[in-house]
Amino acid sequence: MLKYLCAIFLVTVFFAATNQCFAENLEEKTSVRQDQGKIMLTIYNDNLALIKEERTIKLDKGENRLAWREVSAQMRPETALLRNLTPSAKLSLLEQNFDFDLLTPQKLLEKYLGKSVAIIRTNTATGEETREDATVLSTSQGVVLKFADRIETGLPGRIAFPDVPSHLRDLPTLSLLLTTSLAGSHDLELSYLTTGLSWRADYVAELNADDSLLAMNGLVTLVNRSGITYEHAQLQLVAGDVNQVQPDQSPRAKSTAIASMMEMAPAMEQEALFAYHLYSLPTATTLADNQTKQVGLLSANGIAVSKEHWLQGMDYYFSGEYGEIGRKLHPAVMIKFDNKGEGLGVPLPKGIIRVYKKDSRGNAQFVGEDRIEHTARNEQISLKLGNAFDITADKTQTEFRQLASKPENHIETAYQVRIRNARDEAVTIHVQEPIPGDWTMVETSVPHTQPAANLAQWKVDVPANQETVLSYRVRVRFF
Repeated sequence: MLKYLCAIFLVTVFFAATNQCFAENLEEKTSVRQDQGKIMLTIYNDNLALIKEERTIKLDKGENRLAWREVSAQMRPETALLRNLTPSAKLSLLEQNFDFDLLTPQKLLEKYLGKSVAIIRTNTATGEETREDATVLSTSQGVVLKFADRIETGLPGRIAFPDVPSHLRDLPTLSLLLTTSLAGSHDLELSYLTTGLSWRADYVAELNADDSLLAMNGLVTLVNRSGITYEHAQLQLVAGDVNQVQPDQSPRAKSTAIASMMEMAPAMEQEALFAYHLYSLPTATTLADNQTKQVGLLSANGIAVSKEHWLQGMDYYFSGEYGEIGRKLHPAVMIKFDNKGEGLGVPLPKGIIRVYKKDSRGNAQFVGEDRIEHTARNEQISLKLGNAFDITADKTQTEFRQLASKPENHIETAYQVRIRNARDEAVTIHVQEPIPGDWTMVETSVPHTQPAANLAQWKVDVPANQETVLSYRVRVRFF
């Protein structure tokens, strides 16, 4: 019985080795970009993209070795999926290898470590060339060569290699071993995830003369550092934070200078996708390697805007005695608008909104920028553009005492906020104070509201070229 099992094992090993040898001796078929029919890119926010490309490739019946050239240099090979779109043919994938070790003089030399190469020297006086064989002993920190009678370092002449190793490619290549039941042309689709492709939203807005209306254009900025060019690709963008299991670090392709390009396109279509939003470019576009490109996302005019001034406090001075808290504090200038109306009313991807306004000569001047997160339709957008130059405030703690009941955690404190307006027009300042613990407003010179448990808020009107003083007293109990 043991002899019988051993015989079966040896026969199995023999046939496996024979099949492996047969596969390695198969003539490799090569698929290049010219075989490509359709290519689709779905790009996510966090340096991730899904590539789908279709190619028409001639295959033999049975086993085929196929080199699918010009894939992303940063592809995640474990995510690669090959499908046969030819319904009458059955296709099975036996093996795949991602060859990202690209052909360079240094890589070629490293592959010949321990092997023989030819050294060609040229006599500078006569022009005569001599050829001598040598063995590559080392390529680390220089080249070490062993000749028949000596060892030399450095490169004494040109190096001639007999061939290029099979796994050293001039372009990133997915090597496939597959079998099919039908000979002839097959429509194959390869899909995979890759890094090196990213996008972000950038918005440019312009305020009108009285800061009541806003015109805004949204642009999508695409960056391609994946190692290849995607020609006439159908482009889709996913807005949202997709969870990714962090992979091990893999070699990265070196990037060169990025070309800059502006391309305005028709507005993108958008739809809900799972918990995210999907934006589709209506026309195909080409995204070259090491290129930054911009395409149109949206355009809106006549957006109603409110401009507000906010003086934001802090909670630390409600628990101790501080006296003077701040002098010449400048309130923040905010603009707010709703994501609705013609041109808006769609989910906005996160990005930076840069705001401009024309001066008296008609020249558009930059007045500030702020970042927005993913914003659903009908939500309000608030942008902090900067601090008001000609509005200042002095903040002082005018009283502090511990109450007799529980001196260690029950206090009463009073404050004065003196706001000066140097403009020729009246302004309203929103003063907001985050008060910790359990608090009660004892008295205040201006009515306050409580938008949240730990917030007190006032609207203080300040006439042109005058000042207004806000005074209030609060009791705070800490637990």
